[in-house]
Amino acid sequence: MASPSRVGDARWRGALAVLEEMRREPGVTRAAVAQRLGLSSGSATEITARLRDLTLLSETPAAVAGRGRPTTVLGPHPDGPIVVAVDLRQEDWRCAVAALDGKPEIVDGGPHASRSPEPVIATIAEAVRRVHDRYGERVRAVGVAVTATVQHGRVVQASTLGWDAVDLGAIAADSRLPLLIGNDATLAGVAEAREGAAAGAATALHVTIEVGVGGTLVVGGQPVSGATGAGGEFGHLPLGEPGLRCPCGATGCWDLAVDGRAIARHLGDRPPGDPRTYALAAIAKAPGDPAVAAAVERAATGFAAGLAGLINALDPDVVTLGGLAQPLRTAAEARFEAALTGGLMRFRRADPPRVLAAVLGDDGALHGAALTALDHVLTETGMNAWAATLRT
Repeated sequence: MASPSRVGDARWRGALAVLEEMRREPGVTRAAVAQRLGLSSGSATEITARLRDLTLLSETPAAVAGRGRPTTVLGPHPDGPIVVAVDLRQEDWRCAVAALDGKPEIVDGGPHASRSPEPVIATIAEAVRRVHDRYGERVRAVGVAVTATVQHGRVVQASTLGWDAVDLGAIAADSRLPLLIGNDATLAGVAEAREGAAAGAATALHVTIEVGVGGTLVVGGQPVSGATGAGGEFGHLPLGEPGLRCPCGATGCWDLAVDGRAIARHLGDRPPGDPRTYALAAIAKAPGDPAVAAAVERAATGFAAGLAGLINALDPDVVTLGGLAQPLRTAAEARFEAALTGGLMRFRRADPPRVLAAVLGDDGALHGAALTALDHVLTETGMNAWAATLRT
């Protein structure tokens, strides 16, 4: 391959716009991208040719439709840059790689071998090292979604993991790759807003239940994460039982009113070691057991009432429900809808925002971690750095 010359910043902007369209809509054609970006056919052809030379983009002939000019389908180059995406959850972890289309392919993972952070982090770091050894300079960044509160890009509290502040820097230390860390619910919300159920919405609210409640407000594809990045901790709003102490240190948290811990408490059971699995089992059992059904309905109505408050406060175009939120809604649909409508301000009831099931499922956070890492790569600086690797 010929060594590419440094591309001027103005020309990168056009190229990055083309790459963003390719990422936003898999299988998009060059003609469609040109139309959306206001490019002439010649300019689109010239930009995609440069991107091919830089191993950033591939083109394959599109199916001929009618008498129009032939065009091509755009996709990530098979030898182009990739990112690593890590999903660090309460019980397990997963590691994936993603090309410029942002679609993660899981390559490693497993249950946590320890409840202490150091062995868990070391295991994930080894998985990232193996990916870097395999792909070399093609790997450009690592994105991590973690079930924890993240402030200034650092984990400051991971109540569901039993961790306080921990340093995840070792995950990418050996590879010396940029490390982008985010809360798992926040990153899942970003993914739903960009390529999931809320795609196309200007303002999207994502709320998910796993162990407690998390989420984010996404505006223009970017999460509203507050002054330090720790925004979106919806589960720690005081919407639960006032005297109940949360593992986060506060009392009355919404977390404890809506997940498996709440259902167990309503049934007089011991706090479950795995609240998510417990909640799923209760939801499955509810249709044939009135006591379980009542406990599930109580959690569902508590969730719906709090969700109404978030809608009143944040004014989203659309709401997406992730994790256990949608199964909980479905299990007690009539009670859920009544509590949601009852909690909305009167002026909203005639035209409330759509409340949709998230479509990325358990992979939402992994998609979000990949997208965040790609956001770091798909910049003028990132593209110049990539071009430099092709000259060496």
